[in-house]
Amino acid sequence: MPDRVSDKRERILVVDDSEMNRSILADMLSDKFDVTEVENGEVALQLLAKEAHSFSLMLLDIVMPIKDGFDVLTEMNRTGLIEDLPVIMVSAETASAQIERAYELGATDFIMRPFDASIVYRRVLNTISLYAKQRKLMSVIEQQIAEKEQNNSLMVDILSHIVEFRNGESGLHILHVRTITDFLLRKLIKKTTRYSIAEEDIPVISLASALHDIGKIGIDDKILNKPGRLTPEEFAVMKSHSMIGASMLNSLSMYKDDPLVKHAYEICRWHHERWDGKGYPDGLKGDEIPIAAQIVALADVYDALTSERVYKPAFPKERARDMILHGECGEFNPLLLECFADEFDNICAIFTGNISRNIAQNDIRQIAKAALRSQGVTASERTLKLLDYERMKYNFYAQLTDEIQFEYNVENDLLRLNPVGANKLGVDTEIIAPASSAKLKAQLGEGWFEGMKKVLRRTKPDSPEFSRECQLLLGGERRWYKVIMRLIWAEEIEPTISSVIGKVVDVNTTHVAISELKEKSIRDPLTGLLNREGVNEAIEHKFDTFPERRFAVAVLDVDDFKSANDIYGHMFGDKVLQELSERLLHSTRVHDLCARIGGDEFLIVFDYSPEYDIHSIVARVHHSLCGRVDDFDLSVSMGIVEMTSKAQKFPSLFKKADAALYVSKNGGKGSYTFYDDTMKGASPRK
Repeated sequence: MPDRVSDKRERILVVDDSEMNRSILADMLSDKFDVTEVENGEVALQLLAKEAHSFSLMLLDIVMPIKDGFDVLTEMNRTGLIEDLPVIMVSAETASAQIERAYELGATDFIMRPFDASIVYRRVLNTISLYAKQRKLMSVIEQQIAEKEQNNSLMVDILSHIVEFRNGESGLHILHVRTITDFLLRKLIKKTTRYSIAEEDIPVISLASALHDIGKIGIDDKILNKPGRLTPEEFAVMKSHSMIGASMLNSLSMYKDDPLVKHAYEICRWHHERWDGKGYPDGLKGDEIPIAAQIVALADVYDALTSERVYKPAFPKERARDMILHGECGEFNPLLLECFADEFDNICAIFTGNISRNIAQNDIRQIAKAALRSQGVTASERTLKLLDYERMKYNFYAQLTDEIQFEYNVENDLLRLNPVGANKLGVDTEIIAPASSAKLKAQLGEGWFEGMKKVLRRTKPDSPEFSRECQLLLGGERRWYKVIMRLIWAEEIEPTISSVIGKVVDVNTTHVAISELKEKSIRDPLTGLLNREGVNEAIEHKFDTFPERRFAVAVLDVDDFKSANDIYGHMFGDKVLQELSERLLHSTRVHDLCARIGGDEFLIVFDYSPEYDIHSIVARVHHSLCGRVDDFDLSVSMGIVEMTSKAQKFPSLFKKADAALYVSKNGGKGSYTFYDDTMKGASPRK
């Protein structure tokens, strides 16, 4: 049937094999909408293939000849049309299975026959309005993403051009590498599914390629721009730029999980590796080398060959191509060589014409030049000045606190203390080497260094912070302190700890000042944590001393702990409890209380400011407690209660946390539950 049309109105497609039903719906809607009617799913799909973008909504019957409503929905899912065109099912079918299937296939709403005109109109209007708002929101988001990507690209280009100007290059090398990388990536994903690269990854990897030589910021100009052949010593220095760049990116701890930074790290570190394992810095071979680094390596070599440098003239494009394909520049992935050969004419055509850019090259180059002229210093000198400035700030703030603050260099066993720390430890100098000297061992205790090494070995790059409580002999008095540390890695693959920064905090105000004899009576001898008596005293002190803070009580125990004792023996069970106590101290903060209150049962009192979300704190701590101890899967169940009033006392909070723990354990291993009033009486313990 012809459309029932008016100018500039939303268009609706009615698909039903009954002419009467189509006519009824059209009469209901044609005053406000343009209505197109078709008699079955086959015709509807043919129309959508040509004009899908012109429809705002489809009313779809289920039972029809040739292709029914479910067939139409299935095909719309396959082609992606279901994401842009809302579908309201229209049917006399009332079986729940039919309705559920329609929703599973992406239907937005369901209208039963016989029709109620006002209901049909309202649902159609609401659905069209909802999708219009969704499209508007998507447009805003896309615009914001585009602006963010443009800003990212601007900053990356500026930074990479700074490297180029230091390196005496023309300023087009980065652009060429990005363009070749983009061409090769697009060709590669058409040729094979061997690598996990999606279409949306291509612009990210191409942008990351611009940072491939960022490490050259750290190379001396005399080596970087030497016109003749480098000596072996100079070449060794030059090769270090890949690791310098990788270390710079690895230090961006806040952004390490960002795809751009991840790809840039791989490219910086490994774009000089070769397919036959004869590259540097790690001698990776074949597909041990990330595919992004492989592609940038090829693009980098080709553009270097075809560009003039201080140490060589430019090779003709065809000569450079043949050198690469014939292995004169080292071995490359054969599949990438095929892509390169296939795309060679397109690459040449791009470079002989005007390359389209989102950002004006001249603006970028001027900003880069201005940055280099700033204060008349090189990039390396500016970096050193910034480091000195940060150290000056560190020393200034360190003098305003009575905490011991330190920086430990693992490689040379060098310990740097703040003045307060040196005074408290009774040493004459703020720099101590070796750090494990007899004098420090006397202050800290023989077992302190061994315990610290154990924690260091367990700490991973993605979890660099940890803490542990210990007794230290400071000023002739042995007291409890919490050592809070953050580790810094020299590299991410086969991570090597380069240094540790941290502070030592007196926690006796939390634990209550007590005599050494009393101390022993409130500590669990196996784990060193507070025991039930100790935590009761500490909690009473906390609740009275810090009325402005919020508290949450968590009770937890080890899942299947009995099996650890039965299968591996009680000594191994003790090891599991000690490991769990270490993880507790590692994952909680200085003001939190941790205790072992019996057997495999532990307690945490979270002490936090009102602006913090206790749910996210608990989720992080719970995740850090689970893992493996040798062959035993360590997981814990946890019950938590939040203090909602200062009038609440610890015994009632403990009882509620215990009830929540009981609910958690009934729900399965490795879970945690926050208490609510439905759990009253849930725990069998009195």
